Amino acid sequence: MVDKKKLCFIIVLFFLVWITPFIVQGADEVQELRIYNWEDYISDGKDDEGNDTEDIANVIEEFEEYYEKTYGEKVSVKYVTYATNEIMLSTIETGRSQYDLICPSDYVIQKMIKRDMLEELDPRYPITNYEKYCSPYIKDLFSKNGWDKYGVCYMWGTMGFLYNPERVDHKDVTTWDVMWNSKYMYEITTKDSMRDTYVPAVAHLYKDELYELKSKYENNEITSSEYTEKITEILNRCDEDTIDLVGKELREMKNNIFGFEVDSGKTDIATGKITINFAWSGDAVYSMDSSEKDPVNKELYYSVPEEGSNIWFDGWVMPKGANKKLAQRFMDFVCLPDIAVKNMEKIGYTSAIGGDDVLDMINDWYGATDGEYEVDLSYFFGDTVSDEKKTDGKVIVKTDTLGRQFSAQYPTIDVVTRCAIMKDFGDMNDNVMAMWQEFKTEKVYVFGVVIIAIVVFAFTGLALYNYRQKRVRNIRLRNKSKELLK
Repeated sequence: MVDKKKLCFIIVLFFLVWITPFIVQGADEVQELRIYNWEDYISDGKDDEGNDTEDIANVIEEFEEYYEKTYGEKVSVKYVTYATNEIMLSTIETGRSQYDLICPSDYVIQKMIKRDMLEELDPRYPITNYEKYCSPYIKDLFSKNGWDKYGVCYMWGTMGFLYNPERVDHKDVTTWDVMWNSKYMYEITTKDSMRDTYVPAVAHLYKDELYELKSKYENNEITSSEYTEKITEILNRCDEDTIDLVGKELREMKNNIFGFEVDSGKTDIATGKITINFAWSGDAVYSMDSSEKDPVNKELYYSVPEEGSNIWFDGWVMPKGANKKLAQRFMDFVCLPDIAVKNMEKIGYTSAIGGDDVLDMINDWYGATDGEYEVDLSYFFGDTVSDEKKTDGKVIVKTDTLGRQFSAQYPTIDVVTRCAIMKDFGDMNDNVMAMWQEFKTEKVYVFGVVIIAIVVFAFTGLALYNYRQKRVRNIRLRNKSKELLK
């Protein structure tokens, strides 16, 4: 008869021997988080030349260490970058690569939501740091548009004019008219982006309507929310008549500007190649910082047009099939104020995160105890900062200079009130794209015609020159022959 105790012991022992390798394997297993982000858009531990340095934080490595310490699991981040929203979207759409986390701009997030390309946030992995520290202004924008179901805001800002005050009258860059102003012919660059460059064109087209709105708001005839809502409607108009008229505005503008760029404008203006650059506020900060390092020490400034402008953001979202646990825990990590500070220190853009650490950073960079100007940033920070950091319940920053880095990074409530979120064109997207492609093709065609004309002129001139030289030689030979016959 079999001893039941011995049999049970043997079974348990066999089970433990069988399962142990799997337990060990699970403990040592390294999970992979795949991130697809903009180039130069996180603190990666490298200097401007791409060399590793201990002076700059490596947020990716810090997350890997934080994850193991906090959750007792190992994670390895596969970090890949892209240059434009369109490249990223094409990669995700074609399925060439699978990522857990991406960082598109506002209108692309809207497009991906409509196309059912994104995962909704999983409540099992709460992003508590975002809830605690994100700007109430930013959270309100996300909530109103339903984006808070899909992700969190990473960086945000405005679009305006970066300019050299030694060569540009400040009043000229307070309006979109400057892009059509012959006074600055061939000294302005704009974005080689349909969605971004549509903004100045449609604002210039409807400038009278925008100024009328501005007057009503200043005279308290409409509320701030009504003002913002109406500006948003105007700057996002894309009916057929508007698209045609915007195309005409762009063709006129094209004849006045230096050209189109994606990333070179921030360098071109710092080196003096141009005097005005239609820029994202983050790039404006980069250019201002770079110019200060120049031996000439040029001081560049930044201005958001009075008619209204674009308020943009980039947000973390998850494509279909993403590892939600890893992705959302990374989102939570980068929403820590001290991590937000490290990212801002490296890339120059403005985080959506508030908190004491961020406010301290602002005061360290731009604050002055006896500053000439007092800027109220309560709309942005709200209750994300402690009471001892406030002045009479408000978040006030004293500074000596306006219109430069500080103003670009943290616009006043008056500026953001006249700024609008750019929306996806929806059913009219193909129409706008066709207009843009025709406009860009026409530019290339005109340029080509000019080149061809120059080449034809050169060859014609060369042919006439050769013909003349040959004729002169023949005349000389005939004359010489006559001399010999005499």
